[in-house]
Amino acid sequence: MGGNGCLAQDSRQKSETGAARAVVFRGATKVSIDAKGRMAIPTRYRERLAARCDGEIVITVDRDRCLLVYPLPDWEELERKLVRLPSMHKVARRIVRIMVGYATEVDMDGSGRILVSRELRDFAGLDKQAILIGQGNKFELWDEDTWNTKRDEWLNEEDDGDLPADLESISF
Repeated sequence: MGGNGCLAQDSRQKSETGAARAVVFRGATKVSIDAKGRMAIPTRYRERLAARCDGEIVITVDRDRCLLVYPLPDWEELERKLVRLPSMHKVARRIVRIMVGYATEVDMDGSGRILVSRELRDFAGLDKQAILIGQGNKFELWDEDTWNTKRDEWLNEEDDGDLPADLESISF
């Protein structure tokens, strides 16, 4: 899912023309979670995940009460940065405790399913219906009702005018 690594540690795959392209996950997909916590990864992402990380995935929590789903190489890159944060800094310590503390390795099975632990499902309020949101190098996994509520709130928010400099040059 982005970062560095894909086919044998390379973050790019060859396109049909032979040019390298980044592995990117985008789009919103409704998914179901069964009573045992199993969720099928949408078919359109399975091949990329298999190539990127051989189906090895890490799921952790986000402060917005959703789950973050990373291919293992991308998680490991982030985790290295997190554990280097100053342990005496209160905010840094809190972030590491939560993100690394909840990080759970899962393997995509032959049917393209992953098992989301009870602890992670409880944290994000996940029951049966969820939304998987592509975020480039990772996914966010949201309870469907929570996602719809948050999405609508975000769309109705007024801009406060404080855009990061990197965003000021982007038009869409």
